This record gives sequence, C-alpha cells and structure tokens, in this order.
Amino acid sequence: MPTLDHLILKVNDLDASVRFYVDVMGFTDAGRDGPFTVIKAGPDCQLQLAPWGTPGFEHYAFAVTRAEFETIFERIKAAGLGYGPTFDSVGTNTGPGSEVGARGPGPTLYFNDPNKHLIEIRTYEG
Repeated sequence: MPTLDHLILKVNDLDASVRFYVDVMGFTDAGRDGPFTVIKAGPDCQLQLAPWGTPGFEHYAFAVTRAEFETIFERIKAAGLGYGPTFDSVGTNTGPGSEVGARGPGPTLYFNDPNKHLIEIRTYEG
C-alpha cells in the first residue's frame, strides 16, 4: 500500500512556521532543499515549507504517541494558542475530544498554525 512521503505546505511567514513546527509540534528542521525548508514530521514523512503565501484553511492531522500528545498539548497551552476538541471549536480552549481517524477512534485536539492551517493531533494509545 502506498504511504505519504511529503507535503508541500504553503506558508506566509517562513520563520514563524519553522518555529511552530519545531518548537510546538516537536518536529525537526532538516534544512533547505531548493526553495523549500524541510521539516521532518517523522521517520517517513516530511513537510516542505514553501514561502509562497496562503490563505490558510488547509487541514493536517498528525498521529502521535500518547506521551507526544500530552507534550504537544502542554506546548500549545504554554504558547497561548487557541485549541478545541473538534475542528469547529478551536479557540474554546476545551478538550481534548474524541473522533475517528484512519486507525479508529482516539483523543483529538485541534488548533491553528501561524498560517491559519487547521492542525489536528490525535493518538490511538489509551
């Protein structure tokens, strides 16, 4: 079965986006590749940040371990980012919620990156 290798993610503020994905999400800055800043989102997937501008409103969901979920959640709160248990509740600062993903139901948390993309973290570990 095919797997996702990378996404080109259009951003408005490259520096703020790199800080968000590294400092809040815990991903790794892997440097530059042509016009892209490469962010490793795991061992087999990367985000290629493209400073081409965006209106936002794209949705990206990341499956993480339970420990990573809790760590990211703490970073979100420490950064003062609005969050919510569902896609339409960001900013209520309630949650986590529970929704169905690719591997079944699990805890979820939604928030926005600096480009107004809707980010979701979820875990499948109880």
